[in-house]
Amino acid sequence: MGTGVKVLWLSPWLRSLSRVHCEALRSSGCEVLLITSDRHPESGARRPYETVIDPRAKQASSWPEFAGALAQARRFAPDVVVAELVFDPRWLLFMRLAPMVHLIHDDAPHDANEERPWSRRAFYNLTSRRSKRLVVFSNYVAERLRPGASRPISIVPLTSDLDPSRTPPFVAASARRDFVMVGRISDYKNLPVVLAAWDRHRHGAHWRRDRLVIIGDGAPPQTLPDSVLWTPGSFRYDTVAPQIAAAKGSIVHYRAASQSGAQVMAMQLGVTPLISTQGALPEFQPPAEPAIAVDDVAGLAQLLDELADPIAAARRGARAREHYQRHFSADGAASALIEVFDAIG
Repeated sequence: MGTGVKVLWLSPWLRSLSRVHCEALRSSGCEVLLITSDRHPESGARRPYETVIDPRAKQASSWPEFAGALAQARRFAPDVVVAELVFDPRWLLFMRLAPMVHLIHDDAPHDANEERPWSRRAFYNLTSRRSKRLVVFSNYVAERLRPGASRPISIVPLTSDLDPSRTPPFVAASARRDFVMVGRISDYKNLPVVLAAWDRHRHGAHWRRDRLVIIGDGAPPQTLPDSVLWTPGSFRYDTVAPQIAAAKGSIVHYRAASQSGAQVMAMQLGVTPLISTQGALPEFQPPAEPAIAVDDVAGLAQLLDELADPIAAARRGARAREHYQRHFSADGAASALIEVFDAIG
């Protein structure tokens, strides 16, 4: 197909990440039409290559929007269709317009909060069976899908959903402060262990009066100490990206494996992710950055102690940013996707 391929990208729920992919593909010479919705907090104004519709079939107003988008997609005449997290059976009509690639973000739900109704699971599996190729973002997920996969699997770098043009400048050691934990608080985020490690660090010799700042929805499972600040609710990157970029570390010490946007965004911003051996993903980590056992409070506290030194935090953050640029950039992901398109062309 080459770089001039016409890509129809279907992403009703991950609008910010799909925009990053689509704009990188456009910069690589592809033509792109993105069918999406305004259900994401980062939606903003419609961009020239986007068609925005309501993905909820039960909403009567969504049907004329859907018909208009389908007519536009047919006029676009794509060479390839990319689908991610599509659960509406109507969208099969988009998928029939060209050979399809199915993007899979995780191999299994992380906890009960992420379980989907059987009808959605059935349609999701149908999408995979209809595709020419499955695309995942890690060796971890690829290995778990291969035994039952009916289609070839390709691995593409997981880029951040923070638009590269909105990335704040690298923060020097003199301005580094606090540790962050970003994203909805669920059981698999391992917050009790994180708080136990934080308490150990807070009462040790290496604490530098930093706070642990939790940014995101959900409910912490216990009363938070004064040195922990929780900012609940959805957030905009323009607000939180500078705060994350100035952190000494980003805690992604999960109980379940995750192709984690928080992990790669931390590296994009020049911040070291602190992960467990079970999650986020050790294979994403910068060289020499450890993964700590999921229940190892002392090990996680020691890593907090090391990164409390702002000079060490900035030095290791710079290595993390270089690692991101080399292995997870949007341009690199676009190049890998174009290779996938060529393979099915």
